[in-house]
Amino acid sequence: MRSQFKTKDGVTHDHESALLRRAWKENGKVHRHTVASLTHRPAAEIDALELVLNKGWRPDGPRLAAPEATKSSKVKDVALGPGRTHGGVAAVLGAADAIGLPGMLGPPGRNRDLVMGLIAARLCHPASKVAQSAWWAQTTLGEDYGLGEPGKDEAFRAMDWLAARKDTIEQALAAKYLADPDANPAKLVLYDLTSTWMEGTKCELAAFGHSRDNKKGRSQIEFALIAAPSGVPVGLRVFGGDTSDPIACKQAISAIAEQFAMDQAVLVGDRGMVTGTRIDDLKKTPGLGWIGALRRSSIAALAADNGPLQMTLFDQTDLFDFTDPRFPGELLVACRNPFRADGDKVKREKLITATLADLDKVATRVAKGNLVGAGAINRAVGQVINKRKVGRLVTVDVARAHISIGRNAAAIDAEAMLDGVYVIRTSLGKDQLAPAAVLTAYKQLKEVEKDFKWIKSTDIAVRPVRHWKVARVEAHLLICMLAAVLEHHLRAAWAPLTFTDEHPGPPPTPSKPARRSAHADAKAAKRHREDGLDLRSFGELLDHLGAMTRNTITIATPAGEQSFVEVTRPTKVQAEAFRLLGAKIPKVLRKVTESRAASAA
Repeated sequence: MRSQFKTKDGVTHDHESALLRRAWKENGKVHRHTVASLTHRPAAEIDALELVLNKGWRPDGPRLAAPEATKSSKVKDVALGPGRTHGGVAAVLGAADAIGLPGMLGPPGRNRDLVMGLIAARLCHPASKVAQSAWWAQTTLGEDYGLGEPGKDEAFRAMDWLAARKDTIEQALAAKYLADPDANPAKLVLYDLTSTWMEGTKCELAAFGHSRDNKKGRSQIEFALIAAPSGVPVGLRVFGGDTSDPIACKQAISAIAEQFAMDQAVLVGDRGMVTGTRIDDLKKTPGLGWIGALRRSSIAALAADNGPLQMTLFDQTDLFDFTDPRFPGELLVACRNPFRADGDKVKREKLITATLADLDKVATRVAKGNLVGAGAINRAVGQVINKRKVGRLVTVDVARAHISIGRNAAAIDAEAMLDGVYVIRTSLGKDQLAPAAVLTAYKQLKEVEKDFKWIKSTDIAVRPVRHWKVARVEAHLLICMLAAVLEHHLRAAWAPLTFTDEHPGPPPTPSKPARRSAHADAKAAKRHREDGLDLRSFGELLDHLGAMTRNTITIATPAGEQSFVEVTRPTKVQAEAFRLLGAKIPKVLRKVTESRAASAA
């Protein structure tokens, strides 16, 4: 658009502006909307954009000569090369450089580049190794790291290289997130176990066991994470699919005592991990304490026959501590969560109702004569009761050709007394860690559950595992764990751009769940910040960054062709995401990554 204006001294000036506009016709009326002003962009960029939008130029089509009346009469021909995805991988690799991850992996080289590519792909494009290799070619990651499209064998060799360095990597992570007294003053080490299913039948770890994914009829493996109180994972252990929690816990004890070389540490595990046998192992390890929880049967025993756990104490407080000879050398912290009590009641009622409904079906078969004999009836009843583990809460009377069922009111009432009650056990005295702090430390296990959620959901997508060699399975899980380390860093930095609660307040009492702050509720309701920037989920923000591309622009001039790369101008959200990371938007990934990795190492 050209215009003229005259200054006070009478001099006439010509003004030219370049606008990107869209126009549409609605109800017979033409509407125009200015999308952006391009006036201050280089003339070559404006010419290239005009060729694409107004002249129909395509990257795979023939070059079009620029019109005679262009902003730069010297430009004869402009070609815009195909774009490569840039913003998402640049952000992920920037986060990796910020925490020194490349230096933790090992010395620079082809294997490290491939592993960094696999880690970045788990966040930006979780898929099989073959699919990720093809995706590299569409990104600046593949171009700047020189990854190309490696064959399957080369990617596997890089995974083998990573597996061989697993202990060294875990030691570096533990030194950064566990041993630092500022980051972890109480020396807490979180440990939890989960499972995921397998593809194929050749892996020696694959076995049938308790599936935490409710994937029936599929073999699985189990893996555990060792994590800092913040939830950042620092270690990984892989087990057969039929491994029990207490057996898996032995690996954490040896890792803390031997591999991480921590003179003082406190293992935090759930009631399935920290059992009596494991506590005996912990007692044999100098400087290693524990925080766990009692099973419901043990809690019932403490509450029975005027035991130390009296329910009337919860009328005055929802948390108190005591000791008992059955748990020598341990402090017991009893808690009652009214929200959990309501949930326990609803869950119990559902289980009882479903069990009685199934028992009614058995009774119908008996009445019709389709199920005859006390032995056969008992077997059918046993299958129903064992399915939901509520046999103590129902009554079943089996005769030769008759069955009567009902609710065990006394057992249900006794069970209801313990609704919402849980007891934490610890080797720490009150002079080492206050009872309320013990409960808070135990509740930090939710951070490991969050890691499992990220790793097993679409964020990182660990499942299903398609490898059959044990070392490759461990390498695959290690790559996913390292991606979770980066996700922690990215989520913390991007909290102002997502729905994350930036100002979580303490719960009313340690035994009650924390509530989201009013600021977080406002973000969720408005879906944008006060400055107008739209808020997104973590995955949506990564996708939005992935829309930032890097293009090669070639200009034919009388002096010959000249080519240069240019990253698309970032949106306000994209620019803010990099600002929060404390990083500039790089044009070339390799130069930024190598310099930061060298300084971090």
